[in-house]
Amino acid sequence: MQHKTSSVSSLKFTIIQTALFWEDKGANLEALAKKIMAIDEPTEIIVLPEMFTTGFSMQPALFAETMEGPTVQWMRRLAETKKSIITGSVIIEENGNYYNRLIWMLPNGQLGYYDKRHLFAFAGEHEFYSEGNKRLIASVKGWKINLQICFDLRFPVWARQQLATSNKESNTENTNVAGLEYDVLLYVANWPEKRNHAWKTLLTARAIENQCYTIGVNRVGLDGKNMMHSGDSMVVGPLGEVLYHCAYEEDIFHITLQKEELVKTREQFPFWKNADFFNIEL
Repeated sequence: MQHKTSSVSSLKFTIIQTALFWEDKGANLEALAKKIMAIDEPTEIIVLPEMFTTGFSMQPALFAETMEGPTVQWMRRLAETKKSIITGSVIIEENGNYYNRLIWMLPNGQLGYYDKRHLFAFAGEHEFYSEGNKRLIASVKGWKINLQICFDLRFPVWARQQLATSNKESNTENTNVAGLEYDVLLYVANWPEKRNHAWKTLLTARAIENQCYTIGVNRVGLDGKNMMHSGDSMVVGPLGEVLYHCAYEEDIFHITLQKEELVKTREQFPFWKNADFFNIEL
């Protein structure tokens, strides 16, 4: 395990890059619980990959749970025990539809969620799952975190940083970095090895164009369709600097992000003031 020290205006993430047992919820929950319980230092946010209970399964009828199901309860218990936020995506059934849903579980048992907007048609995801229609930007210790899933990474408009509504109508000379929508852009994924160059390039691009920290947490190993995953989980700074990268190996990595460094970069290079304003029609 690796870590960086924390400070007052900081936020600590723990990234779990792991292999997954194909469509075996029990084995995955058992293995991940051991990894989470083995974390021996305080951390604020623990990040798991996309579909961490099954791998990237196109059999939601067999594996979907409700929001009161065992996986959500498992996340609730561990978040309370570790006194940390736990996040990752799972297969959820709601009102007769299936969703690839990111759960944002707080230590107090409250939660938020984000349904994957861009379904991976190349693998038929759109045939089995319903798409989401709204973003989730979570707040932690004064930080704002934009939560997204895997294939969303290829669509920059969905992630594009904008000024808050109150600042859009004001003179850009009078706006400040506090008016930006978010500070961290977080992706959980099952991104295959054969397209890992795109994964690494797009994570870096999202960080640079949105002047934010970008975190991508991917799985490793073969899935049930013989698709290899190289991991390549990354943390990228607002200037595109790679703060963490790990390929092919399972890893648990702690990193503390500093708000002062982010604000300094945005004030020194206020490119965000020249951004285009737009609305997304859903």
